[in-house]
Amino acid sequence: MALASQGVTVDRALAFLRDPATKDIHKYLYLRFAQQFSPKLFYDILLCHVQEVLPYVYTPTVGEACQYYCNLPIVPQGMRLTLQDKGQILTKLKTWTQPLVKVVVVTDGERILGLGDLGAGGLGISEGKILLYTAAAGVPPEHCLPLCVDVGTNNERLLADPEYKGLRQKRLEGAPYDEFMAELVGALKAWQPHVLLQFEDFGNHNAFRLLSKYQDQICCFNDDIQGTACITLAGILAALRVTGRPLSEQVILFYGAGEAGTGIGELIALALHKHHRMPMAEARRRCFFMDSQGLVCASRQKLQAHKIPFAHDVEFCKDLTTAIHRLKPTALIGVSTIAKAFDGEVLKAMASINERPIIFPLSNPTSKSECTFAEAVAVTNGQVVFASGSPFPPLTHDGLHLHPAQANNAYIFPCVGHAAVLCQCRSIPEDIFLAAAYALADMQPKAELLKGHLFPPFAAIKDVSAVLGGRVLKYMCDNKLGSVPQRVEDWEAFYRLHMWGLFPTSKL
Repeated sequence: MALASQGVTVDRALAFLRDPATKDIHKYLYLRFAQQFSPKLFYDILLCHVQEVLPYVYTPTVGEACQYYCNLPIVPQGMRLTLQDKGQILTKLKTWTQPLVKVVVVTDGERILGLGDLGAGGLGISEGKILLYTAAAGVPPEHCLPLCVDVGTNNERLLADPEYKGLRQKRLEGAPYDEFMAELVGALKAWQPHVLLQFEDFGNHNAFRLLSKYQDQICCFNDDIQGTACITLAGILAALRVTGRPLSEQVILFYGAGEAGTGIGELIALALHKHHRMPMAEARRRCFFMDSQGLVCASRQKLQAHKIPFAHDVEFCKDLTTAIHRLKPTALIGVSTIAKAFDGEVLKAMASINERPIIFPLSNPTSKSECTFAEAVAVTNGQVVFASGSPFPPLTHDGLHLHPAQANNAYIFPCVGHAAVLCQCRSIPEDIFLAAAYALADMQPKAELLKGHLFPPFAAIKDVSAVLGGRVLKYMCDNKLGSVPQRVEDWEAFYRLHMWGLFPTSKL
């Protein structure tokens, strides 16, 4: 990887990254080496060509990197805490090379993307996410800390791998796990005057608990629950500008009932409650969920707590196609991590009951997507309104150039997080994500929506972040969630002035 050494120009680096013969994982490693040995080159590429390099620094390539993190020639750019650090977490944090940290992305590696338990390899997801705070929202890189809490792994492949560098034991659970996480949160609060904590890729059984426990103790959010909900709601609202029907008339069926899915359902219900004056119980009845057992409904026994609000009084059915014919959803959301779950029969069923079916296969990485853009277009004869979690190429259908939208959380979490940092926000309530979703959904002109561009181009992400971040910042301060700044007249301009690597001008 000598190409990433000092003296290499941006043009030469881009030529390497654009070479179709080069494997994506090698492009990922190239950028990591550039970050380590030539940071100016790295950040020039990241800031000026973010849309082009995003698939290599983040999903889908980061998934492969996390799977083989300990087998690859990688020098960690973040910190790993292990059980040996218990009782000394604050001391360990103080060894970090940068004295002022404002954003921390933490994972315990249990549910990385759709790939499951990757143990210490989860550090790769924190490293990828933290880069987007800089690339998308202008948080200075020295203020960012990617963190992995290594409490063991239940992945037998990793435990048997002699190159695995993580803790070689089964995962810590129960009270000892909770004590370790409590020490971490306490240490972060003691270490920095104000820090934003983003929970990333925790297992369902811990994700909801941790968010509920700490959201009023430290400025934090869970991107898998709240960030995914926000970008998905924004996509649905943008899609409804295409179909011409209001949110209050929608029936939404989710395939998958984990943290991402039910988080989306809750934010949709909140939108119906706040914007359509619908009681929350009724609003939740517009959202249905399928899990590994079938339709989540009232007759089911021993449901997990996060599924119970969506266990409606409807007849149980086992398969997705039957559920579509019975429930007649206007939108189908995939959060299952089951590749090809939206097969031809499922897509035909959606097309048979909707003139413009809304189909969002959101599972990451690409190998886990419920369907491809090409499959959805072909079966629906080009009528699908589509967004996916991982990127797909555009295509031509009946002479029309169609573009798949990518429901990328990076539109949301960096700007919300940076706004929280700028005003030293105490907590981040759901209303903030609701406001951000509506603002993002209105950004695209109708002509672009009809081509499939539900979101602004990611190449303009810094401008998108400035607009959204300014609105979020104003909301936080107007609602006394943040203590600073005061007497600001132009919130977007204020936000821009605090974006690292961006001049205060707008392109939107």
